[in-house]
Amino acid sequence: MLYEKKSGWELLFDGKTSAGWAGAYKDHFPEKGWKIENGELTVLSSEGKEANNGGDIVTVKEYSAFDLSFDFKFTPGANSGVKYFVTLSEKNTGSAIGLEYQVLDDSLHPDAKLGRDGNRTLASLYDLIKAEKQSRFIHQPGQWNTGRIVVTPENHVEHYLNGIKVLEYERGSQAYRELVEISKYVIWKNFGEAVEGHILLQDHGNEVSYRSIKIRKL
Repeated sequence: MLYEKKSGWELLFDGKTSAGWAGAYKDHFPEKGWKIENGELTVLSSEGKEANNGGDIVTVKEYSAFDLSFDFKFTPGANSGVKYFVTLSEKNTGSAIGLEYQVLDDSLHPDAKLGRDGNRTLASLYDLIKAEKQSRFIHQPGQWNTGRIVVTPENHVEHYLNGIKVLEYERGSQAYRELVEISKYVIWKNFGEAVEGHILLQDHGNEVSYRSIKIRKL
């Protein structure tokens, strides 16, 4: 980790405490619904109810251009997500609004079949862009996967799954805005175009664990 720190990496989760995190729309970490043990940050099951148990958690800090890496492990049929450029300005019910790297068991969760052309599957930009991936690069429930989101200062964004780039787009471009127009996000003005925002881990009511969450500002 010393080498990583010298290279500008910062651990977002210290493996032992909730330091640096709070509940979305809260000033403290949720009292229930999340657990920290064995170096893992786990959202607990509440029968698939979105933001119903502990609710989403967000970084206290906000980020603009960054390289974010995280390991995740889902239980069979699970749904969660890592969101970015979360401003918490919408004050909506349910999960807080932001660009979402989908964390999903594609084979068992029905959301994989919804949306348009597979844009709600694992590692996709949820409801906007499908992740192009081969099943042999997906580690199945109970095994760790590594996700990565890169956002350059020029607003070029890339999603990776287990070291393979699965999609890229330009935040705020005409093509991006046209995708928003036909998505569920059309109701939010300038969706996903904030200058900076929080990183969010989603409580979608299914058990999913995260570890090795680290970020490097670009």
